Amino acid sequence: MKLATLRDRTRDGMLVVVSKDLTRCISARPIAATLQAALDDWEHAAPRLADLAHDLELGAVPSERFHEHDALSPLPRAYQWADGSAYVNHVELVRKARGAEMPESFWTDPLLYQGGSDAFLGPREPIRVGSEDDGIDFEAEVAVVVGDVAVGASREVAGPAIRLLMLVNDVSLRNLIPAELAKGFGFFQSKPSSAFSPVAVTPDELEGAWNGERLSLPLLVTLNDKPFGRAEAGVDMTFDFPTLVAHAAKTRALSAGTIIGSGTVSNKGADGGPGLPIADGGVGYSCLAEQRTVETILTGAAKTPFLAFGDTVRIEMKDKAGHSIFGAIEQAVERG
Repeated sequence: MKLATLRDRTRDGMLVVVSKDLTRCISARPIAATLQAALDDWEHAAPRLADLAHDLELGAVPSERFHEHDALSPLPRAYQWADGSAYVNHVELVRKARGAEMPESFWTDPLLYQGGSDAFLGPREPIRVGSEDDGIDFEAEVAVVVGDVAVGASREVAGPAIRLLMLVNDVSLRNLIPAELAKGFGFFQSKPSSAFSPVAVTPDELEGAWNGERLSLPLLVTLNDKPFGRAEAGVDMTFDFPTLVAHAAKTRALSAGTIIGSGTVSNKGADGGPGLPIADGGVGYSCLAEQRTVETILTGAAKTPFLAFGDTVRIEMKDKAGHSIFGAIEQAVERG
């Protein structure tokens, strides 16, 4: 089934069930007022939501037109948002560009940072930043939402705890990152609010593309109406989602509604080296920093600028028939 949160007078919005083609929806309020409420009582809520989704597809219940522009992020705020870096190719490239050696452990021990989860952006809400000098960037990712996960859970236990999948734009202010990381305490100001896809999807909706570990479809990124990235989300993913969830739960329990991100989706080139832009026959990139990194490696300097006020980025994923699965994140950059 597909679930979304529509804007209403409350902070956490109203949970709706959305049709497979993303054209119609029906309120889920009789079952759960919000997505967090449904996740808190998933054992009882999920079957009822699935029945409602079935009736919606049959046209057996009254429905309304679903407009992606009216949607908040599926969880407008969450108890926890932890973002990984499962595509180690991306980490290696970015560190290489700034002359930082990558420890060998990065290939065997997942990276994870705890992001701000108290106020996510809506999927069509603008990215407002005070200055272009901050190095405004997007990061296209896949994320999972989990139910309760016990402390110390294995990946075999963590995998079945995945309730939903979404897309992410993990907004980054690249020029603020070096000074923050140099303090040895991690990201904060360099990672403003993220945005998630209009719709969250249960794993059963992704049959053939989701194997319980990875989502194997291209992540489509468009910058100012031009194709920028088509990286395959199931390729070059060093750490799968059950591994990331288990890593997050190593020393703490995860509450229902915790979001775990994949990190920037990144593919190597066909020759095993850095990937190529779409214009040069490659699959492109899921963030500007990676393209700038490849330019630096190949030519000695980055030529692609970071985002400017007025730029628009769109992130989407389509099934093999060309239909949008999660709806689109589409955000313009504005002066804050």
